[in-house]
Amino acid sequence: MSKNKTGGHKGPYSQKRKEGEGRTCVRFKCSLTNTILDVLHQRPGWVEVKEDGEWDFNWCDVGWLRENYDHSYMEEHVRICHFRNHYELTRKNLMVKNLKRYRKTLEREAGHLEAAKCDFFPCTFELPSEYHLFVEEFKRSPGSTWIMKPVARSQGKGIFLFRKLKDIMEWKKNGTRSEEQRDEAQVESYVAQHYIENPYLINGRKFDLRVYVLVTSYLPLKAWLYRDGFARFSNTRFSLSSIDDQYVHLTNVAVQKTAPDYDPEKGCKWQMHKLRLYLTAKHGSETVEALFKDIDNIFIRSLQSVQKVIINDKHCFELYGFDILLDQDLKPWLIEVNASPSLTASSQEDYELKCRLLEDTLHVVDMEGRLTGREKRVGGYDLMWNEGPVYREDVSLETLGSTYQIPNTHLGCVNDRKKQLRQLLRPFPGPKRA
Repeated sequence: MSKNKTGGHKGPYSQKRKEGEGRTCVRFKCSLTNTILDVLHQRPGWVEVKEDGEWDFNWCDVGWLRENYDHSYMEEHVRICHFRNHYELTRKNLMVKNLKRYRKTLEREAGHLEAAKCDFFPCTFELPSEYHLFVEEFKRSPGSTWIMKPVARSQGKGIFLFRKLKDIMEWKKNGTRSEEQRDEAQVESYVAQHYIENPYLINGRKFDLRVYVLVTSYLPLKAWLYRDGFARFSNTRFSLSSIDDQYVHLTNVAVQKTAPDYDPEKGCKWQMHKLRLYLTAKHGSETVEALFKDIDNIFIRSLQSVQKVIINDKHCFELYGFDILLDQDLKPWLIEVNASPSLTASSQEDYELKCRLLEDTLHVVDMEGRLTGREKRVGGYDLMWNEGPVYREDVSLETLGSTYQIPNTHLGCVNDRKKQLRQLLRPFPGPKRA
């Protein structure tokens, strides 16, 4: 039993089960009221429990984790949707700190070429703690554009662009005026980051990519990449002449949907497979294959940068939302990683994508015990890393007498998940009827 009544409790099948015997009931808690709750309610054999009920699976928010994780005893089978210190990758300042440290380690141990594979995040400083370092860098590139972001907020809140130091002097003064305000400034630390001034544009509009990566273990590292994702477009044509216009520079749906001419029917998203087709038609398959390989590298290197600091726990998994920006040279940049990517749908198409994503997330987590653990694909998920790179079994290339293995990633490719799941999953028995 849990030391804290809100923690993970003994499950209905805590008794020893015979080999191959299926679980007939999974009791779940969910703190969200959007798509994930719909998916959980529709899952055969899964039953929602109330506030004080014992549970086997908890789709919790990070607030619940912070308050309850350290006081909870969890049975072997119990699963929750966050790692204890997920923020090492998902807080903007800590993400950059860990990536910088990892890059230095690579340079020391493997050389400059290997370390250069981590050059996918913009020059970044944490303020106020690195203010003097930031000022030195700022003076080296006069006239360039910078972006300020609160380290722990989301949906575009608190973000602004600037080109002059005086634009942030008021912010700095407010952070050092009194002891009370210093405390507030500590809570509201910011990162100052070189703004990508040459984003890749489609129809004159800036966009970024939302990609989903599921981590089921950090030791060993096991990561799955989802085939579907989307591009989020700004509502207004891109220009550097107006750095105060958030509808030009911020692609967050929470920001764009407040634009006066926003059309909720059309939205501002484009499915990943459509974007990949567009890029392939414009630049050729070889260039786009190289681009998506570079994007895969971002996922793996980011996870490796925190592998030694994340508290691994067999009860935990994490569905990350990676935000990637392309520049006009088709170089991908990591903007941020989200521990709680939005599961609220902005359209029917978006709802269906998120239902697929979440259904397949539950398939991979496999509370029902239907997988062997040797799968390289589950629904729309492809196993990307399992203590090392994972390669496709059905494809290899002969180049100059040697075999070149193809990574097992299919971002933006066909997601024929239903056919694959029919072949993969045995029917779940569900609760017995009287």
